[in-house]
Amino acid sequence: MVIGTAVTGCGTTKEQLATQQLVLSKAVDRSIAGIDFRPMSGRTVYLDTSYLKTSKDLGFVNADYVTSSLRQQIVAAGCLLQDSSSDADIIVEARIGTLGADDHRVTFGVPENNSLSSAASLLPNAPSLPSIPEFALARRDSREGAAKIAAFAYERESRKAIWQSGIRESSATARDTYVLGIGPFQSGSIRERTKLAGSKYLKFGGTAQQDSPHEKFARPPVNYTAETRFQDGWPVFDSEGTFVDFIEAPVDETSEEPTAIAAQPPEATDGEEPETELR
Repeated sequence: MVIGTAVTGCGTTKEQLATQQLVLSKAVDRSIAGIDFRPMSGRTVYLDTSYLKTSKDLGFVNADYVTSSLRQQIVAAGCLLQDSSSDADIIVEARIGTLGADDHRVTFGVPENNSLSSAASLLPNAPSLPSIPEFALARRDSREGAAKIAAFAYERESRKAIWQSGIRESSATARDTYVLGIGPFQSGSIRERTKLAGSKYLKFGGTAQQDSPHEKFARPPVNYTAETRFQDGWPVFDSEGTFVDFIEAPVDETSEEPTAIAAQPPEATDGEEPETELR
């Protein structure tokens, strides 16, 4: 019994405000990363945020965060974002269907309860009995954030529909696991690796990154979650097809070294039409 006591420990996470913000923002990022605005590349666009309502309960991750994220994705797709609807050819209307987080707890063992105390209170002159404390071999606390975002576009003058994103639903998780009193072991999609809280060394495993769309268009996709450079509004690659790490990227035709190039739309061949954006 002494040995068992010696190898056990405990940990407590007093505040989970940062965790809540991470699961919410991660869910939003995943949803918006899946929206591809490239069909409207090169057009003047106004983002209508009338239906992105702010909730006071969600902290930093709110309608403003969704709005800024959508603006980033629209600009990265080569759209010419306008401050006024009267200056735009296309109106993009966005909405939030879900933005929130749930908490769950699973206990492997005997959970805390006061059933005996409640039963004793029904008997006259019976002494009060204490609640049965929790006896957990293992416990998992889980928080799941969810976001559902959608957008559609129409021509400002004719009001004709020209595009819609479809419903983009995503979730993000954070988990704290305790085994024989040792923990929390922190995991979930908001963390790069599973680790013991407070430790820099006990890390293992890894999580995959969710990439942006790769549908075929004249304009290459831009990863919403990655740092990217642009030249004349186009994402800049080196000769091997990877993003360069500087802003200016002139093409030196006399140099033998590979130089950075800005991706350009393909030219049409005889009898064939290239993939193009909406006009």
